[in-house]
Amino acid sequence: MNHRLKTTTALALCLGLWSVPASADMDAAKAFLDAEIGDMSALSRADQEAEMQWFIDAAQPFAGMEIKVVSETITTHEYESQVLAPAFEAITGIKITHDLIGEGDVVEKLQTQMQSGENIYDAYVNDSDLIGTHWRYQQVRNLTDFMANEGADVTNPGLDLDDYIGTQFTTAPDGKLYQLPDQQFANLYWFRYDWFNDPAIMAEFKEKYGYDLGVPVNWSAYEDIAEFFTGREIDGVKVYGSMDYGKKDPSLGWRYTDAWMSMAGMGDKGEPNGLPVDEWGIRVNENSQPVGACMARGGAANSPAAVYAVEKAIDWLNKYSPPSAMGMTFSEAGPVPGQGNIAQQMFMYTTFVAPLVDSPAVMNEDGTPKWRLAPSPHGVYWEDGMKVGYQDVGSWTLMKSTPEDRAKAAWLYAQFVGSKTVDVKKSHVGLTFTRESSIQHESFTDRAPKLGGLVEFYRSPDRVRWSPTGTNVPDYPKLAQLWWQNIGDAMSGAKSAQDALDSLCADMERVMERLERAGIQGDLGPVMNEETDAADWIAAEGAPKPAIENEREAPKTVSYDELVASWQ
Repeated sequence: MNHRLKTTTALALCLGLWSVPASADMDAAKAFLDAEIGDMSALSRADQEAEMQWFIDAAQPFAGMEIKVVSETITTHEYESQVLAPAFEAITGIKITHDLIGEGDVVEKLQTQMQSGENIYDAYVNDSDLIGTHWRYQQVRNLTDFMANEGADVTNPGLDLDDYIGTQFTTAPDGKLYQLPDQQFANLYWFRYDWFNDPAIMAEFKEKYGYDLGVPVNWSAYEDIAEFFTGREIDGVKVYGSMDYGKKDPSLGWRYTDAWMSMAGMGDKGEPNGLPVDEWGIRVNENSQPVGACMARGGAANSPAAVYAVEKAIDWLNKYSPPSAMGMTFSEAGPVPGQGNIAQQMFMYTTFVAPLVDSPAVMNEDGTPKWRLAPSPHGVYWEDGMKVGYQDVGSWTLMKSTPEDRAKAAWLYAQFVGSKTVDVKKSHVGLTFTRESSIQHESFTDRAPKLGGLVEFYRSPDRVRWSPTGTNVPDYPKLAQLWWQNIGDAMSGAKSAQDALDSLCADMERVMERLERAGIQGDLGPVMNEETDAADWIAAEGAPKPAIENEREAPKTVSYDELVASWQ
């Protein structure tokens, strides 16, 4: 059964207890724990109640306040907005309006607040992809100092930052924590395990391609598998060998900046991000100052590897995905594999696992999945030591333009929805893990066989190799919008991939030049290199890399079961 439906039913039983005036209420806390949490917690019942009592006491100065927060619309945040926000209000007396909007809209609201100083929201669940922006502009509260000083009286003694698995991504080069992770998900390869293990299909694939059908290690194998499955009929369903999306929309930019380019091999070696050239193709100097994005300044955003990345994505979208995919956005395309006609997807944002497990078309009657998750394959320019994939870390962010009392009340809510009392249950609903204690909880050991490798991945040492956008990007809101606009021209055929990427890197450099002239990021901002012959940079070590004459490397696959065994 859908966890959200069970939640709604349980909460309806105690709605009377929660329909209370704005006042702190331990009775409401106990009703919440009874109806919603139970043993789905990293804490004992006594410790749950103690944590709730702390929230009640800390919230007393803010009782009756009305706080507004915002996040993108995914299952985890729906649960927070619809279930946890009303519970928090009943328990603490602080009224929370938790708005759900598109991720592009979240960035736009944040950018408007940064530019105007107007307090639009009291807290944002904002991707850690903006860590470079927040560190350079210094317009958000750094939480390290906030928790030690003015926010000390509203910082949960049981917060346990060491239990969070993503704080390395929300910590800037200055060693300060700027954001608190609230939900986290990786981009992984997704495939129909049942089809890949069908003896007849396996034999036919081996006969045609000369190697075993399995999890593709490289893009050549992914391409063969996509070709093999596209157009065949399985169990009366017309199958497509790949799934993607291509609408000219802000989410098209994430399709490329969320590590697609580094998976192709565009940037430099380095984890969590390539240095000196990252997965956006932006080069920084030894002081972490951006110096260019085009090859003429040492960047790689218009390099041969970048062109290869974009051309492959467009080619596969046109050849192997449903015709409607070209007109889809991120949120529209994500649930499509759940319809049962997709053989594989190069990367599946694991936030979409939640709706997948509710789809009968891709689940067995015993509740186990017909699909599995595995590491995504890499492109021909990729080398050992490079970033292997993307991990989204949506994180609570407090702006300095938010009045202190409002920021403190919002901080209480941010901690509540990620508290050890709540997080195991929230993780079961949204499957976007942020705490080690939740990942290791016995309930996920029990549920792991029904989640297709997700739990095994998050319990493996490999998980740290998937990372968000790093600190090379000096202004995420301004630069991110350039990606979807320029690559959209390539997707539509209005420009070649090379021409679109030439425009993209030039546009990024114009933004960085303006930042340099304005000096608003101080000695952390861009210091642009002089333009030279791109051939000089290509001849040097690292990115940008010279073109590989034969971009079709020998295809390679691996057995899924052997792969998972290596994680144990």
